[in-house]
Amino acid sequence: MSRILAVDYGERRVGLAVSDETGTIATGLETLDRRKYKSDQALAAEIARLAGEYAAVMIVVGLPLNMDGTSGEAAARVVGFTEILGCTTGAGVATWDERLTTAAALRTRRELGLQLKKRRDKKEIDRLSAVILLQNYLAYQRQSRKPDV
Repeated sequence: MSRILAVDYGERRVGLAVSDETGTIATGLETLDRRKYKSDQALAAEIARLAGEYAAVMIVVGLPLNMDGTSGEAAARVVGFTEILGCTTGAGVATWDERLTTAAALRTRRELGLQLKKRRDKKEIDRLSAVILLQNYLAYQRQSRKPDV
């Protein structure tokens, strides 16, 4: 299996994570500040650069569905971004349900006794959300490859 890059696409920050070559473990990467990029095309170019750096052949972008499973404005923005990302990177791009990943990231920090105090901590939440998103995707992929017993 090859590496997979995960993208937690947000209004202010973009959390990133990458899998190991076996598709078992997700590791957080840097969190990008969206304000640094003038357009989604520029952001996609930076993600393409990172995908190349990590030799990722697949990119999974978190899809922010509503709690009832329907798509809203945020999901529509993500779908638009994935189209730009696919054209920019040439890699396979898929979306994956990201519901509750931020809540899981906050819970993990709380369980570790870490408080949100600074903007830097919000970047860490976005990075951890990308890790959780990718870990969920990898688990699903492993499960779907298991032969029926």
